[in-house]
Amino acid sequence: MDTLRRLLLALPAALLAAAASAATLQPDDDPAASPVWQKVRASLFENRPIQPAAPELLKLEAPARAVDAAVVPIAIRTRVPSGANWYVSKLYLIIDANPSPISGIFSFTPDSGRADIETRVRVDAYSHVRAIVETSDGKLHMVTRFVKASGGCSAPAGADAAAAQASLGQMRFRVEGDLKGKEPVLAQLAIEHPNHSGLAMDQATRQYTPAHYVRKIDVSYAGRPVLSADVDFSMSENPNFRFYFVPQGGGGELRATVVDSKDLRFVAAQALRDNPR
Repeated sequence: MDTLRRLLLALPAALLAAAASAATLQPDDDPAASPVWQKVRASLFENRPIQPAAPELLKLEAPARAVDAAVVPIAIRTRVPSGANWYVSKLYLIIDANPSPISGIFSFTPDSGRADIETRVRVDAYSHVRAIVETSDGKLHMVTRFVKASGGCSAPAGADAAAAQASLGQMRFRVEGDLKGKEPVLAQLAIEHPNHSGLAMDQATRQYTPAHYVRKIDVSYAGRPVLSADVDFSMSENPNFRFYFVPQGGGGELRATVVDSKDLRFVAAQALRDNPR
């Protein structure tokens, strides 16, 4: 069982109830006083200290008010380079007011080059959104933003169900950067998947669409891991991730393996011999 599912099963039912009642959160509320955060913190980190992240270490970009609560752009940027002696090993994305607050746990290696993630998420109610980095020396640092959004997890799917099923699991890579160098280059992985939360009602049948979402992603370059992610239905429909990897001065294969909540497995690979667009 993957890390995120183990953690969610270990959390008490009271946590989900607290998340569901978090719609009254306001921007001036103390993020540290959030009952959801206190339970998540204990589950993930026990009594380990978490320091406020310095701006030169970590930046969380999120809109103060979301245009579409089902597609909220999030960018988490670790602003120091990674190397063999020191790197960001994990990045945690927590959305307090979501039914499943632990939205994603991203793991990195020195071959990631930069432990950055850009993606799109669902936000169910006004919420503190947190990015926490764990560095290879075991230290934890956090930054928090407040996002005004409502109904993202119960919003109906945008795509036709038959079309979504036909393209299920299709993936595309896009790479930007000099593959002949040794500096981190930016990659994007787009996954065709409805990412049903289980909370959205089909307006035709008046039944809730069963949950079916991407839960595990592993990305490697030239056979070496660069990104692993445990995620849940907080990711938007057709999940999209932007991340970095180090090309090591030559061509290689960029490979992604994705597993969803029905244990369906999808694989995509792209040989990078030049600078694809």
